[in-house]
Amino acid sequence: MRNWSKLLLLAVLPVLLFTRCDDNDDDDDMMRMAQVMVVHASPDAPGVDLLVDNTKVNASALNYPDNTGYLAVAAGNRNIKVNAAGTSTTVIDADVPLSENKSYTIFAANTLADIMPVVLEDDLTMPATGKAHVRFVHLSPDAPAVDIAVKDGPVLFPDRSFKSATAFTPVDAGTYTLEVRLAGTENVVLTVPDVQLQNGKIYTVFARGFVTPPSGNNNSLGAEVIVNK
Repeated sequence: MRNWSKLLLLAVLPVLLFTRCDDNDDDDDMMRMAQVMVVHASPDAPGVDLLVDNTKVNASALNYPDNTGYLAVAAGNRNIKVNAAGTSTTVIDADVPLSENKSYTIFAANTLADIMPVVLEDDLTMPATGKAHVRFVHLSPDAPAVDIAVKDGPVLFPDRSFKSATAFTPVDAGTYTLEVRLAGTENVVLTVPDVQLQNGKIYTVFARGFVTPPSGNNNSLGAEVIVNK
């Protein structure tokens, strides 16, 4: 059921289309593209600045819980740095490979003290007629393992722990009330009403925020729905 890959990089790709290739790249490399969506899902992290080949490329910070939508990105190896917005403090410095004709979602996960990127390779295959595809990603740093169920219906995704993700799964198109339950129990910790899953669409539902927010933080446990396609 899992469709998530190795940890790579925080929130660096909104503008990679504008970066240069390394000296060893040829012109054809610039024509090879990937699709990347970046999601800021770290509930106590500030906005970040993005540097590609040591050049700042964002005009404004990417903030919680925003996402970029899919963006065309030059495939190949890129040197990426992530700085706290407005500073020279680098929290990630990585040479990142991106594969041609692949689609990815990159989440900034966990608390600021332990922030880490989680990368999912996205299967955007068209659903069958009458179906939608949906996956779940657990990104609430202080929440235990959970089940995702339809209210008065089946459990869709059992026993999902922090940072885990499911595969995109076909479900009948329709409007659902989803429940986040403590794994293996009927104890509902979050209800997500009116989730509309349209025929032929692909969605990611991710748990975000804190079960118990720290002092001064208002990002309580919730869920976000992203339309991948």
